[in-house]
Amino acid sequence: MSGSSLKGLVAQRQVKLGTLVAEFATPGIGHILKSAGCDFVFFDMEHSGFSLETVKSAIRYFEAADLPVMVRVPSQDYHFLARAMDMGAEGLIAPMVSTVEQAQHIINSMKYHPAGVRGVALQIAHDRYRPGSVTDKFETANQRSVFICLIETADGVKNIDGIAGLDGVDCLWVGHFDLSVSLGVPGDFAHPTFTAAMDK
Repeated sequence: MSGSSLKGLVAQRQVKLGTLVAEFATPGIGHILKSAGCDFVFFDMEHSGFSLETVKSAIRYFEAADLPVMVRVPSQDYHFLARAMDMGAEGLIAPMVSTVEQAQHIINSMKYHPAGVRGVALQIAHDRYRPGSVTDKFETANQRSVFICLIETADGVKNIDGIAGLDGVDCLWVGHFDLSVSLGVPGDFAHPTFTAAMDK
């Protein structure tokens, strides 16, 4: 595992420097971004053409540079959530989380028993192909994984306390453009409706 972990970064309150990768993923990109001073990478599948196969390769590039990576999956479907974790993503960013039930579904999909229902796949990319105790691997994977919840709907704001209170939600991230659209004030981030949502 990386010397720098996404879990450790999320637990710290100071500013972290990261970047969005959505256009290209060359073998040297991890070292390039690390040398540029990035603390983490936000690897996007929602608004890019990246396939799961590309994600799997790119995660290896970031691991080689000791750069924590979170993957924004294109939807809340189980097969995207669990497969991104199997490929070695340290964290998932899930779009359009509007309810407690949706957030709990994501947690269940990315966590192994007893914290979730993720299908068991061991000695693959996420655990570096190593042997070991099944229960230890479950515990390590569950402790390592980070859920970054994208709040980008009016319902997400309304349900924010319940979502934030779930065991397994590590970070809330505002999807500002989609949220402004959902609130009826597209792109107007100074509008009282938008600022009131941010204050909440």
